[in-house]
Amino acid sequence: MQIIGVAIMGDSRMPAVRSMLMVVTVVNGVVAHRKAPFVGRSDGRSLGRWGLMVNRENRVEKRSVLVLMGGWVLDPGRSNREADVWIKDGVIDAVVTPDTSPPATAECVDVTGLLVLPGFVDLHVHLREPGHEYKETIATGTAAAAAGGFTTVCCMPNTKPVNDDITVTGWIIERTKATASAHVYPIGAITLGSAGRELADFRTLKQAGCVALSDDGRPVMGDEIMRRAMQSAAELDLPVIAHCEDTMASGCGCMNDGPVSRAMGWRGMPGDGEDRMIARDIRLARETGARLHVAHLSTAGGVEMVRKAKSDGVRITAEVCPHHFTLTDEAVPTYGANAKMNPPLRSERDRTALIEGLADGTIDAIATDHAPHAEYEKQWGMNRAPFGVVGLETAFALTQRLVQQGRLTLERAITCLTSAPAAVLGLQKGTLEPGVVADVTLIDLEASWTVHPERFRSKGRNTPFVGWALQGQVIRTLVAGVTVYQRHQAR
Repeated sequence: MQIIGVAIMGDSRMPAVRSMLMVVTVVNGVVAHRKAPFVGRSDGRSLGRWGLMVNRENRVEKRSVLVLMGGWVLDPGRSNREADVWIKDGVIDAVVTPDTSPPATAECVDVTGLLVLPGFVDLHVHLREPGHEYKETIATGTAAAAAGGFTTVCCMPNTKPVNDDITVTGWIIERTKATASAHVYPIGAITLGSAGRELADFRTLKQAGCVALSDDGRPVMGDEIMRRAMQSAAELDLPVIAHCEDTMASGCGCMNDGPVSRAMGWRGMPGDGEDRMIARDIRLARETGARLHVAHLSTAGGVEMVRKAKSDGVRITAEVCPHHFTLTDEAVPTYGANAKMNPPLRSERDRTALIEGLADGTIDAIATDHAPHAEYEKQWGMNRAPFGVVGLETAFALTQRLVQQGRLTLERAITCLTSAPAAVLGLQKGTLEPGVVADVTLIDLEASWTVHPERFRSKGRNTPFVGWALQGQVIRTLVAGVTVYQRHQAR
């Protein structure tokens, strides 16, 4: 067992945080956390850019090599075969044929019958910390990520305060080092306070560690400020992640505008409002040369516009969420506020277009838009309840449904969860290439399970998939060679 300490000191801009030592305990290869008062310094060091704050020499317990033996390795574009994965000092050492003899000192783990994958990468999560810890924290959000097979997540800036300057970015990074079970990459705000009026300082945000820019949850409505944002972002080669919504059209809507909303007497959010903003942002990206990433794409029109923009050479990528390719607006009366998200569930025509776009490469990545809320908030009814659903712990199995239905190949599904999202932001993640940090997810494709939100690692229980029987289960997740989740540890 190793115990490694990390100090977190208070910050004048942040909510009061008592100086503390986060004791990270590694027992049998599994990371646990414990807080204790601390005054002084810590010599813990981070592995990778912003991963777990662990002394590199102590990450792996007195073993030179960890060998995952007998599994089926699916590393998109590299391996799709039975193989053994060798991990040395938290890094992928080799992927070899099963008849290769491991070193005598290696710890060998039999993973026969399991799919061995690069750790999943999620471009779009809301970890809620700082400021909304009653909904989620970096600790609970990344625990949920690990349980869902995600080893890397990118956190949106709609915290309190908004992540619009280096003080907040630095706090998130330090908090990640102390409490996270996965790598966390912060996304900085486009405008101060995400208010849409004045640009944040992109250069200092990038220097502090932000990997992209977004006002997610609040679209940048002004054409001129979005143009200036894209110009500045292009100079720094920072992607702009666009929440495409015309708020003049969506107004106080709570679900998709259509026959269902009208039958229920609920105000709708028209899909053409999303399409108008996608068209505007594509035009601005073409003019400025910016890297545009369309978040949570939900309309057939949007899919077609992204497809055309790609063929025209615009630097554009896009993501889709599992809830959007699984459900339609017809599910909303059944699931109520647990099926309320922004953008909303759309029509069957839209859902079909999203799946086709995912299959043909128009849509690059699957992202969860994991948005936890307190249970009581979702009980306020459709009009008052906040937008958002949790998704980290159900994402893979919902994606696997498309594979089972023959609408997506397994390799394409894994690509959209690993190497493709990593490529969107230029991260060295989502691969089992020798020399990269050993982030690995083990999956049992045959295992069936039922969604019980009370067993989630996330604080959020707001999911429409309560009681769903799904197939394909995460068995084990490793971050930098250390097990951060195993199925038998389920609560």
